[in-house]
Formats: sequence, C-alpha cells, structure tokens
Amino acid sequence: MSMVQIGNEALHYSLTGKAGAPVLVLSNSLGTSLAMWSPQESLADHFQLLRYDTRGHGKSMKPRGPYTLQQLGTDVLHLLDHLGIEQAAFCGISMGGLTGQWLGVNAADRLSHLIIANTAARIGTEESWRERAATVRSQGMAPIAESAASRWFTAEYAQSHADTIAPVLQGLAQTDAEGYAACCEALATADLRDDIGRVTTPTLIIAGTHDPVTTPAHADFMAERIAGSQRVDLPASHLSNIEAATGFNNALLSFLQR
Repeated sequence: MSMVQIGNEALHYSLTGKAGAPVLVLSNSLGTSLAMWSPQESLADHFQLLRYDTRGHGKSMKPRGPYTLQQLGTDVLHLLDHLGIEQAAFCGISMGGLTGQWLGVNAADRLSHLIIANTAARIGTEESWRERAATVRSQGMAPIAESAASRWFTAEYAQSHADTIAPVLQGLAQTDAEGYAACCEALATADLRDDIGRVTTPTLIIAGTHDPVTTPAHADFMAERIAGSQRVDLPASHLSNIEAATGFNNALLSFLQR
C-alpha cells in the first residue's frame, strides 16, 4: 500500500507498469475504489498506471465534508508532485471525469491527454445530490447499494456477469458513508458547463449507449464545446470500463498512441 501525505490527510495510490513509460492516471467513480480499474491492468504493458482512491473512498483519507471539485482536482496535482511526474495522461469515469475536466480547465500544463468517460459537465442537480448525501448520513450505504446495479450495468450484463459485478457492488456497500456523502456535496456544486470550452488538451469522450446517468446527450454537449475532441460510444451502461472493457481499452490505446 502506497500513501501520499496531503497536509494532515493521506491519499492511497498504486503505480504499476514499466518504469519510464508514459503515465496514465485512472480516477474512480463515486462509490468505488481504484480496484474498479482491474479490467484496464493490461494497459500496464504500454503505460505506467497511476490509480488512486478519491478522497472519502477506499483506503484514502476520509475527512468530514463537504468536499469540493477543486479539492478533488488538487489532490491529483499533489499526487503527481509527490511522485515527481510533470505531465501525465488522465482518464476519469463519472465523478473522475468531472475531476478530469477540472484539471483540463485549471491545470492543462500537467496533462498530455484527457479521457473523460460516462460523465458530464454537470451531473444531476444540486438538490438530488444533497438529498443523497443526507440519505447515506442517516441510513448508511444500503439504500444506494441496493439500486446501483441497475444504474451501473445493463440488465443483460448484470445477469450474465454476476461474479464480475459482485465485488464492485460489495465495494459500494462498504464505502464510508461520510466520505461518499462529502463527495456527493462536491458533485452538488460542480458545474463546468461554462468552462469546458477552455479545455485545449487533446480529449477523448467516451459514452455508454445505455447509460441512464450520464447519457450520450451529455457527451454530445461536451464534444460540441471541447475543440478537436474525439468521441466514442460503447455498448454499455454507466461503468463502461467494466461492461465494455475491451472496447474501452482499445479506445484508450488508439487515442493515446496516435
């Protein structure tokens, strides 16, 4: 287990792959950990994979919230600084995709490439996120975990890959309620719709054609505003890196090796 100290707090990360290879940062979605990127481990043949647990998740710090999107982005910059990495490619899914957009707007010099998957410049509404934060603080993670499969995976995939999704759902159920709620509060105030037009980093946008959370229409919105961005649709729901892992990995390789 590797940790980086950020003030009085600590961020858990894993760095694997060939020394000297380009670095690809992988940023997890809400309610998951760096373990969600196991289908991408084969990319370590081409890159150094820098996976980390977003604050409030996994083995990372879980200070009381609320958190902000700026904090989530700054955590990544502290991690890169700690490891002496001047520039890296960044791939974030859902909440991690918003973190990536923040970095693209505010720290473009640290990014060689940006991949934002199953995300939006504005996810949900402030009211819905604050309601969810209140729910988990009062009732724990059970109400969220019980309905997650239908949001994260198509019914067909969930039925035929029960062994694959079981640890992902178990990880959600075991997520720290305060850390989860504090990240909900970050999402409640995260709105980059007026800012993403300033992203100049080469950008790939990945959408799931069956994603009910961040739909292809959200991907259209981002693609229209990020000049020169590329767009890939995968036959998957919200966690396309798991449900359509082969297509996801091929899309990343094609984009990053061009």
